[in-house]
Amino acid sequence: MDKLNTGSGQRAWTAQAIARIEADFNRSADTHLIPLALPGYPGIDVYLKDESSHPTGSLKHRLARSLFLYALANGWLREGRPVIEASSGSTAVSEAYFARLLGLPFIAVMPRGTSPEKIAAIEFQGGRCHLIERACDINAESERLARESGGHFMDQFTYAERATDWRANNNIAESIFKQMEREPYPIPEWIVCSPGTGGTGATLGRFVRYRQYPTRILCADPEISVFFDYYKGALGGRGDATLSLADGSRVEGIGRPRVEPSFVAGSIDAMAKVPDDLSLAAMRWVSARLGRRVGGSTGTNFVGVLAAARRMRDAGRNGSIVTILCDSGERYAHSYYNRDWYLERQINMVDTDAAIAAAANGGALPELPFVERAD
Repeated sequence: MDKLNTGSGQRAWTAQAIARIEADFNRSADTHLIPLALPGYPGIDVYLKDESSHPTGSLKHRLARSLFLYALANGWLREGRPVIEASSGSTAVSEAYFARLLGLPFIAVMPRGTSPEKIAAIEFQGGRCHLIERACDINAESERLARESGGHFMDQFTYAERATDWRANNNIAESIFKQMEREPYPIPEWIVCSPGTGGTGATLGRFVRYRQYPTRILCADPEISVFFDYYKGALGGRGDATLSLADGSRVEGIGRPRVEPSFVAGSIDAMAKVPDDLSLAAMRWVSARLGRRVGGSTGTNFVGVLAAARRMRDAGRNGSIVTILCDSGERYAHSYYNRDWYLERQINMVDTDAAIAAAANGGALPELPFVERAD
């Protein structure tokens, strides 16, 4: 049956915009699930969900699509009016892509220290970058720009957990379980992600509960972030939503200086706090095994994988672990793949590389703060 004619004006523009996004989705293939050998853990199979293969190169492509559809369905976007987002890079790259698809101006509000490669990627997609000094001011500045321009602040940190259809509709959780169907251990023991907005963790956690899978969700939080401390308090009934930090995370795309509305602690089964030097050593280890560079958040995730694998082995359990390859390391050539960047920040490389290699081969992982829901 043909769709009804929606006439002219705003309703017609909204219908056409949704149709463009749906057509773009229809042209896209699913992302790969890549097995990754973990030599020290026989009987434990590890997989990377490679989100870097999206058209805009990261996991955030899924989020941006969902946020645009959510905003359109709510009547928040208007023809010709700008879209504004608070983002350290990857979400902004993906939102700039969808804004250009709809012919809308796009402004990304981000910390001044964001990688030049990400800024260039946003500008390549037709977006404009508005740089600020302090990461903690990013939302307030986005709201100001939206008011003054008559545009819409997309606000990923509020709407990520509700914009995605967590029950199905080819979200990342459904995709993972579909791709795992023919593997030796098709139902993962753990799925490991890292919180930026918190939306991915919420989608995964809700999906496994809704589908009644025993899979547990582990969030690996980077060093400079409040999520771990908030979660630890929430488990004891004392979660402090006012926690804040002055600085932003050194692992771009994950970790936050404040507790975001989109972080749903109840959807997560465990959290680990990962030092940045270990995250980046794990990033280098994974890159060497894949033969291509991955980003820092993938390293944080992999440290979480090692922590989960150690717990499985200690409990005498075989099974599978799935984690997320969030984006390509090519976006971080000036930083995570530049030795001078480490020297300037006095980040140890030699000892941490050895520690991750030893842990992947079955040795002890450096002690991490780790909390797990009792039930």
